[in-house]
Amino acid sequence: MGQIAVIIERGTKRAFASAVDWPGWSRSGKDEGAALAALLAYGPRYAKVARKMRFVPPKDASALRVVERTGGNATTDFGAPGMPAKLDAVTVSDVDLKRLTAFLDACWRAFDDGVAKAKAKGKKLATGPRGGGRALDQIAMHVREAELGYLSGLGAPYKAKTDDLGAERAAVREALAASARGEIPAKGPRGGVRWKPRFFVRRAMWHTLDHLWEIDDRSR
Repeated sequence: MGQIAVIIERGTKRAFASAVDWPGWSRSGKDEGAALAALLAYGPRYAKVARKMRFVPPKDASALRVVERTGGNATTDFGAPGMPAKLDAVTVSDVDLKRLTAFLDACWRAFDDGVAKAKAKGKKLATGPRGGGRALDQIAMHVREAELGYLSGLGAPYKAKTDDLGAERAAVREALAASARGEIPAKGPRGGVRWKPRFFVRRAMWHTLDHLWEIDDRSR
């Protein structure tokens, strides 16, 4: 695969390392070095999600190349990627859109499979020392609601009232395509800058995979 381009987002308390061409493969640490180490460590787990995309996890940190650094914000320090990078603004071609959509589909399949396997075990997810942590169904609903919320960042809020997961995901695909084609204004009615397609997919997949791996860890 050669060297893997990585974006670093640095807040005051936490940093995120995100692979440019492998959306959702994003991990954090207390600083840049720790974030890169976490990214490397999660390579094999990401490979299970992106196996059809021919992703091969790197063996060591020499395969990771930081190509952009951007400042973080309160969201970064809270524990989630919060600031788009310049590379996220690169125009999305038809080929790029097809690839981004394929990644989303793979992410959804992996998450659905993870939830189903956890349910099949018939056990509650392990909680922290103080009893913290959402139950399985709560995690699934949280992921679902958050993804629809991200559509507002893209500029295409989901207004339909339905419990149809398939319809919701179809709305995500349609909004992503509309944004890629330039059909959604770059700024909202109040002047707020909207997310670009690449950042939307990177952010949405990070969130879904983060909870997938939480389910996996807590159901062992």
